[in-house]
Amino acid sequence: MKAGIAALVAGYVLSQFYRACLAVLTPVLSAELGATAGELSRASGMWFLCFAVMQLPVGAALDRFGPRVLTAGLLALGGGGGAALFALAQGPTGVIWAMALIGVGCSPVLMASYYIFARQFPPRMFATLGGAVVAAGSLGNVAGTVPLALMVEAIGWRTTLWGLTGLTLLVAAVILTFVRNPPAHESGGRGGSVFDILRLRVLWPLFPLLTVNYVVGAALRGLWVGPYMRDSYGMGAEGIGWVSLAMGLAMILGNLVYGPLDRLFGTRKWVILVGNALCGLILVMLAAWSGAPLGVAVALIALAGMTGASFPLIIAHTRAFAPPHLAGRAVTLMNLFSIAGAGVFQYASGWVFAASGGSYPVLFLFFGLPLLAGALVYAFGRDNLA
Repeated sequence: MKAGIAALVAGYVLSQFYRACLAVLTPVLSAELGATAGELSRASGMWFLCFAVMQLPVGAALDRFGPRVLTAGLLALGGGGGAALFALAQGPTGVIWAMALIGVGCSPVLMASYYIFARQFPPRMFATLGGAVVAAGSLGNVAGTVPLALMVEAIGWRTTLWGLTGLTLLVAAVILTFVRNPPAHESGGRGGSVFDILRLRVLWPLFPLLTVNYVVGAALRGLWVGPYMRDSYGMGAEGIGWVSLAMGLAMILGNLVYGPLDRLFGTRKWVILVGNALCGLILVMLAAWSGAPLGVAVALIALAGMTGASFPLIIAHTRAFAPPHLAGRAVTLMNLFSIAGAGVFQYASGWVFAASGGSYPVLFLFFGLPLLAGALVYAFGRDNLA
């Protein structure tokens, strides 16, 4: 069990790295492939959209076949194959398709560990365990900052991607070797599908916040912190790497802090609500203070990353309302809302940025105001600590 979870965490480290690497690669991809910020936003968005589309089949496959072969196979074919395609890219289109394939490959990794937690651990531990996995996996987010910038400077971005291809295939082999499927769940003759989850009206107030909660971590850390620091403060790849590192570490801290807060305060709803409202307000502040000193801007970006890291706690909240025999479908459906929302916002952000004449305040509002609206709807939801 421990070795299997460790293997899945290693896969999630890669997933976090791939979704966040474009921020640091922005200068070199712009210089060598002529990729614009808008094209890179679409590449990042394709990762999230393809990841999201895979969640429904992944959920059904988890409930039916278990996580072992599914996760190893998709990570090898999609993650390894996509990294190789990225290394061979001759223009922005190649990067876009490579990121799409990598998104498919990474789609089952986190949900496989969540599925195991939902099936084999006490429900009260779900948020803490989920937060710990996300925090540990966020080392990939950190690796996609200064270490990636130094690696690209030392050996070039194509050689770096070839190295990542080999590493991804190795992690897939480790998952295949060590992950064990949980025992089949006795459903008492009940079938079920994702529609049974969607029919649970108690979940409806949670869906809007799920759709926008991960946008900050995905869009800002995953890409826009790079162009923002380059255009507003004249930073190169190494400087962007340090700012990305600050945000990545703050996101790790947020995941670790959020996990046990529901048990500490005796509520999940209000921990999630206050945290996301603060995150939305920070983005509005970034928009309003467009000429902020560099230190202030970096601090606000880091705080946005920390307060926006409530995803594992939201998943625990939604999982508490789902029947046990639909655990796989439940966690992957929630992940679909989260990742699809991030993908749509990331994909559209390039057009919003261009239409606004390259205005970063407009971009921050584009991310922040929907988060505040999602928190408002979530306020009408029902608490659950089960």
